[in-house]
Amino acid sequence: MDESYIERGTASTSFVGPDATKLFAATAVRAAIDLYLKTGLKANRAYTPTNMLRFASNLTGKSYKRGRAGLAQASSDIKLWCDEMAAALPKVER
Repeated sequence: MDESYIERGTASTSFVGPDATKLFAATAVRAAIDLYLKTGLKANRAYTPTNMLRFASNLTGKSYKRGRAGLAQASSDIKLWCDEMAAALPKVER
């Protein structure tokens, strides 16, 4: 059984467990996709459009076409996944 949860303190938030860690990674990739779509900047060398689409495909199980439309759809799908996962994970206050 997975014991993932989100722990919130006064000055920090911790993502504990595999599902919570995956939620954090998905949030970071979505932000990188949005940055790329808005400005054309990559968050770092590893965040190529192809790698970001590959991550989205692994997360959602869908395939995405390369290009702006595919990245925009991937960002939207990741947001839905993140919203569902965040709602499902328990929140712990410190």
